[in-house]
Amino acid sequence: MIIKPFRGLRPRPEQARQVASRPYDVLSSEEARVEAAGNPLSFLNVVKPEILLPPETDPYAPEVYATGRAYFEKLLAEGVFSQDAGECLYIYELTMDGRSQTGIVACAAVRDYLEGRIKKHELTRPDKEVDRKRHVRVSMLNAEPVFFAYRAVPALDKVVAIITRHVPEYDFTADDGVRHRFWVVRSAELISHIVGEFEGIPSTYVADGHHRTAAAALVGAELRGENPGDSGEREYDYFLAVHFPDNQLAILDYNRVITDLGGLTPAQFLDRIAHAFHIEPHGKEPVRPAGPHRFGMYLSGAWYALKAKPGTWDDDDPIGVLDVTLLSRQILEPVLHIRDLRTDKRIDFVGGIRGLGELSKRVDSGEMAVAFAMYPVSMKQLMDIADSGLIMPPKVTWFEPKLRSGLVVHSLRD
Repeated sequence: MIIKPFRGLRPRPEQARQVASRPYDVLSSEEARVEAAGNPLSFLNVVKPEILLPPETDPYAPEVYATGRAYFEKLLAEGVFSQDAGECLYIYELTMDGRSQTGIVACAAVRDYLEGRIKKHELTRPDKEVDRKRHVRVSMLNAEPVFFAYRAVPALDKVVAIITRHVPEYDFTADDGVRHRFWVVRSAELISHIVGEFEGIPSTYVADGHHRTAAAALVGAELRGENPGDSGEREYDYFLAVHFPDNQLAILDYNRVITDLGGLTPAQFLDRIAHAFHIEPHGKEPVRPAGPHRFGMYLSGAWYALKAKPGTWDDDDPIGVLDVTLLSRQILEPVLHIRDLRTDKRIDFVGGIRGLGELSKRVDSGEMAVAFAMYPVSMKQLMDIADSGLIMPPKVTWFEPKLRSGLVVHSLRD
């Protein structure tokens, strides 16, 4: 794999905590307005610039993207951000609930994505892809890094361990309790070592940020096509990513809530699903699945443990063995008539970071009729599916902790 050092645009250390924001896609515009209120340094003003405009503004209007570009230029002019003098790599460590993951911040190659060496496991939605393309094209920045994984390499672990013995450039704990530490790697020797180790890695994997990855690669390809006279490589031939070893990552559950029972009573619903599951009532005690092919279900004020019966999944099919596929084939499609998880408005998805209480809350409120707690997929399953050229069903992986945006930015102009 090709990775490249770059001249990062970064905030002053004393302002990094104020600048750093959650990614654009984990907050609605309304939530982002609240979160950025009273903090003019928040990077949400750059990545969700509609929050600076009247609430009725179309979030995809041209003035939104121009506003984001102008706000970053303002931060740059005020000295909040400055650019590193030489090309660097960066190390980014996140610690949540006592568990740390440490990634290498570097530019990934557009051609590695276009030629399939950067592997994906999700489909992208054209509207979201176009939105991020416009943001990159207008700003000429990779304002937010994408979240990549690679199969762990002991030699890289050793280099990272050497770097992280030193005092970090940034070290702060965000409001959600996640600690963020960030190192700048200026040593030509260390940079060469890290880049060389990546040359021996056959593939990297998009863990989180499929739309940003696709948008960045497409903008790079467009700019290459518009500049046929350019010889050699330019900054737009690369995009910003944080690369994490797979053995440090945790995928949380991504749960399902359904608005109605398709005309069935709760008793009829239980009877209909009994052919595929052993059903054990648990009363008010929340049920967190203990392993694959087990589910927690909340229905009419009570929790149930579901255990799939043999023959309801396919061990020889990397998609067919997934619990999300099992749930769809045994309950969502035949019983509830939900066939397209991307478009059906009767189903919603709840990230595991919100806890099982969020599932019972949404059912008890009357908003939803039934909830399913899922057992999370593994990194091995994700990478095996990507290696097979297959695509996971929607809303399967939820990674925590989330990368903070604004700690380093990549300019396509340099």
